[in-house]
Amino acid sequence: MEAVPEDWERALTVVAHPDDLEYGTSAAIAKWTSQGKTVTEVLATRGEAGIDSMDPRDAARVRSAEQIEAARLVGVDNVEFLDLPDGMLEYGLALRRAIAGAIRWHRPEVVLSVNFREEWPGGGFNMADHRVLGLAVADAIRDAANRWVFRDLDLEPWQGVRFALFGGSPRATHYVDVTGHLQAGIDSLLAHRVYFATLGADFDAAAVLTGAAEESGRAAGVQHATTFEMIES
Repeated sequence: MEAVPEDWERALTVVAHPDDLEYGTSAAIAKWTSQGKTVTEVLATRGEAGIDSMDPRDAARVRSAEQIEAARLVGVDNVEFLDLPDGMLEYGLALRRAIAGAIRWHRPEVVLSVNFREEWPGGGFNMADHRVLGLAVADAIRDAANRWVFRDLDLEPWQGVRFALFGGSPRATHYVDVTGHLQAGIDSLLAHRVYFATLGADFDAAAVLTGAAEESGRAAGVQHATTFEMIES
């Protein structure tokens, strides 16, 4: 397990749903923004299909607001939504084009996303939106760098992405020492107040994130860590 390089200034996160970043990655984001780095969040959907008891239009408003607050708590001021349909993301040119456009516009050095593998660490089948979105992100980084791909975007190609990081991967290769920033990550997860109310009282966000950070920390040789699969550009 190697430490994620931190000699960069701009990162872009691209995930499927509100709360995808808050299961560990947001603690790393809190660390980076405290160092003066700029992080922008892009979400493919507004999570409108995520609350069974709530009309999707209402859920979209609630979950968007919760994500904006979660981002604020870890030092992120810019949150954007692609407004694609929750639960129905499709791998293909349309999704790759949308993500490539975001990369060309924001010109990040680092791109962060969610686990695209079939399983989570320790087992459990990963959901379709995560698998589709993460894979599209990996491909869109190359698309964004190629001036002859998606020429209709009318944006200059961006070849400055050094690497991509995928949180929650069973093939984690790198870690970020989030010692001192775990509480900010926990607070950002708790910002999804309405969403987590539907999960029941048994869900303890602080315990879940602390346990995961301690386990990753033991593997990395630090107190608290979050891990990523890295793909270099």
